[in-house]
Amino acid sequence: MESTPLFYEDTVFISDAKTQAEMFENVSKALFEKDLVTEDFYQNLVEREENYPTGMDMSPVNKKYLNIAIPHTEVEYVKTTRIVPIKFQHPLTFHNMISPKDTVEAGVAFMILNEDPEGQVNILARIMDFFNRLSEEDALTFFAMDDATDIYNFLTEKF
Repeated sequence: MESTPLFYEDTVFISDAKTQAEMFENVSKALFEKDLVTEDFYQNLVEREENYPTGMDMSPVNKKYLNIAIPHTEVEYVKTTRIVPIKFQHPLTFHNMISPKDTVEAGVAFMILNEDPEGQVNILARIMDFFNRLSEEDALTFFAMDDATDIYNFLTEKF
């Protein structure tokens, strides 16, 4: 068990954005206001997503699951380490991380804030491990949630 939590209730978001850019802008602004990221975080997030897409087709894990995205930036743009869950009220288009010319309609993002250059891969692996070990029932319950407190409580219990 890690001593430092990866989830914080004040950084679980429910986004009604209609585009990826709008969602990135809204969440980046909120994180900047909390002094968790630098002023350049948003621009770097957008650029990194264009060059290294983070959409993930979850159908190989389970065809009933929502697709996810795992956006992140380089360490110099963040001031903390945590995972920022963002539930979308409208599916948002992301390019597929495995096949960048393809797109996926994502329902949830797990934005990684990571100030440790060595830790990025570890956090990414933990997110994938989380979905691989969740029961189908628990995963479908999670994907159906639209309340930030419920999402936070679920993730602190199950992650």
